[in-house]
Amino acid sequence: MDAADHAGGLASSFLDAAGFTWDIGGHVLFSHYKYFDRLMTRALGDAWVEHEREAWVWIRDRWVPYPFQNNLWRLPEADIAAAVRGLEAVAAALPSPAAPADFREWLLRSFGTGLCDLFMMPYNRKVWAYDPSVLGVGWMGERVATVDLARVKRNVELKRDDAGWGPNATFRFPLHGGTGAIWRSLYGQLPAERMRLGRRVTGIDTRARALRFADGTLERYDSLISSMPLDLLLTTLGDQPALRKLAPRFVHSSSHIVGIGLDGPVPDALRTKCWMYFPEPHTPFYRATVFSNYSPNNVARPGAQWSLMAEVSESPQKPVDASAVVDQVIAGFRAARLLDDAARIVSRWHRRIEHGYPTPWLGRDEVLGEIEPVLAAAGIHSRGRFGTWRYEVSNQDHSALQGVEAVDNILLGTPETTMRGRMDAEPPPMGGGAEDL
Repeated sequence: MDAADHAGGLASSFLDAAGFTWDIGGHVLFSHYKYFDRLMTRALGDAWVEHEREAWVWIRDRWVPYPFQNNLWRLPEADIAAAVRGLEAVAAALPSPAAPADFREWLLRSFGTGLCDLFMMPYNRKVWAYDPSVLGVGWMGERVATVDLARVKRNVELKRDDAGWGPNATFRFPLHGGTGAIWRSLYGQLPAERMRLGRRVTGIDTRARALRFADGTLERYDSLISSMPLDLLLTTLGDQPALRKLAPRFVHSSSHIVGIGLDGPVPDALRTKCWMYFPEPHTPFYRATVFSNYSPNNVARPGAQWSLMAEVSESPQKPVDASAVVDQVIAGFRAARLLDDAARIVSRWHRRIEHGYPTPWLGRDEVLGEIEPVLAAAGIHSRGRFGTWRYEVSNQDHSALQGVEAVDNILLGTPETTMRGRMDAEPPPMGGGAEDL
C-alpha cells in the first residue's frame, strides 16, 4: 500500500506539460549488491544509458573537478596556500583522545581551516540546510572523501586533475522515463490484487495490530513494514505516547527541485558534465544536473533540446520563498554561466518535497535506539530512506535491500544487515525469500 497515487516515492519521475522528464533530484544508479543489480535488469533489461561520472565544483568563478580537495591546483594561489597550510596543520597535529563532538569539528580535524572556510563549511550548510555543528559524525562512511596530503601536493605541483574517487565513478540511468521507470516497471510485475495506491494510514493500534486509513477503513497486520517517514509514523501510534513524544526530536530538510527545459543544443562547456556542486552564496542551489545528458529522452525533442535541474534545500534555519525560487534558480544559472542571455527557456518545472534529506542530527542514534525495540516488539519494521532515518544507508540500492531483508527476516529469520550499515552480506538469490512474495 502507498499513500501516493504512484509507486516510487522519492525515486519517482514526472513528465511536464512541455514533454520534459524530471526526477526528484539528481539520482544516479550504482550498487553495492548483486541482488540489486539483478533487480535492475529485471526492471529494464538493457534499456540503460551507461555513464562515466564527470562532476565539478563551481567556485571562484571557475570549474574545479570533484573531489574538490584533490584538485586544489585550479584555485587562485592564495586559496591554494591557505588550503595546503590547513592540511599540513592537520597532518602535524597530535591525535586527539576524544572523538569529534560534531560534524563541524570532524571537518576541521580532517581538512583544516583553509579548506573548511573555502568549501566544506559553506557547502555543507547549503546542502543540509543546517550548520554542521548540529550534525553527528557517525554517518559519513564513503560519502565524504578524506585527504591524502602527499597526493594533494603532487597534484598542485604537477597541475594535475585527479577525479577518480568515489563509489559512483560510473553509473547508469534509464534510457526512457527517468528513474521512476525502474519502480513503475517493478510495481507492474507485482500481483495487482495485492497492490493498493492512494491509501494513507492515519492511525496504528500496536496492541491490536490494526491500521486505520484516511477513508475510515481498518486492516489488521501480523508484521508491518513501513517506509513512511519515521517521525510521521510515530504520530500515528495512538497507544504509544512515549514514542509519540519523540517525533518532534527528528530533524529533516526539505527539497525544492527546479527543472529548466531549453531549446537548442547543450552548450559545449556542459556537453559532458553530469552534475555540479555550488558552495557559494550567489547561487541558491547546492547542486545542478545537466539532466538531458543522463538520457537524450529526458527532453521532448532529443537532439534539439536540453535541460538543467537544480536542487535547493530548505529548513527552519534556511527558509526558501517557494513563489520566487524558480526565478532565483534561473538567475543562479546565469550567475554561474550555465545559461547566457540567448538561452531559450521553454519549460519551468518546480516541486517541493517536505521530507528531502533525513538529517543525521546530534543524538539521532540514541533516539533511534529507544524507538526501534518498541516498534519491533509491536511487529513494525520501519525501513527505507526515512523509515530508518539513516542517511548513510538511504540510496536506492540500500532502501530496496532494507525491504528485501525485512521480508526475509520476517519469513525466514535471517538477519538484517543493511539498516545497520553493513553491506558485506547478500540476501538469498532471487527465487528465495522475499522474491517469492
